[in-house]
Amino acid sequence: MDISVERNLQFPYATLTFAPGETTYIAHGSMIFMQGGLSLNAKLNAKGNGLGKLASAIGRSITSGESVFITEVVSQSGGQMAIAPATPGAIQVLEVGQVQYRLNDRSFLAMDPTVGYSLKHQSLGKAFFGGQGGFFVMTTEGCGRILVNAFGSIAEVTLDDAQDFTIDNNHVVAWDAALDYRIELQSGFLGSIGTGEGLVNHFSGSGKIYIQTLNLKDFSEQLRPFLPSNSGN
Repeated sequence: MDISVERNLQFPYATLTFAPGETTYIAHGSMIFMQGGLSLNAKLNAKGNGLGKLASAIGRSITSGESVFITEVVSQSGGQMAIAPATPGAIQVLEVGQVQYRLNDRSFLAMDPTVGYSLKHQSLGKAFFGGQGGFFVMTTEGCGRILVNAFGSIAEVTLDDAQDFTIDNNHVVAWDAALDYRIELQSGFLGSIGTGEGLVNHFSGSGKIYIQTLNLKDFSEQLRPFLPSNSGN
């Protein structure tokens, strides 16, 4: 399958071009258009069989914010599809295999059938303070390509044995699974209130981090005064 990202657009989309017999998986509801001999199948977003698979998919949705379903795209005779994330922002193709990645919430867009991801337990401190799925964080496995999306632009940061690299928790998209990280309140509780900087990720080691330039949580707070009230007025 060939993947191209339309980067000349303000809000890009990814074009997937299939040969006959190829399969891929895309995020629930991410298709813009398709042509040719393609079919879409809804699959539970989990491994296993029967009720156990359903329970796992529901549990994954609760713990990580993912959809219960993932869409399988099957090419019978070749075709083309365009996909885009739910939020306006950049798309990044990551090569998975020699390097595995951890993904922040809602950053998954698509993946080769040879790539998967599982939920890994975080420590109690990371789970309590973190934004990456609470007690779990999504970690890739296998070999192939995965597409991630951001709110805003994506910048690539390469660490080379950095002792401490600090990033606002809401700006992290994905990072090398080999990196060590911890999540905490910047400047303590009172300091965080005063500076407006809340949870931050401290990374150390060697590897890459992909960050987004905009903060979806802060953006939603900016919109709050303009949204209808639920008070019934």
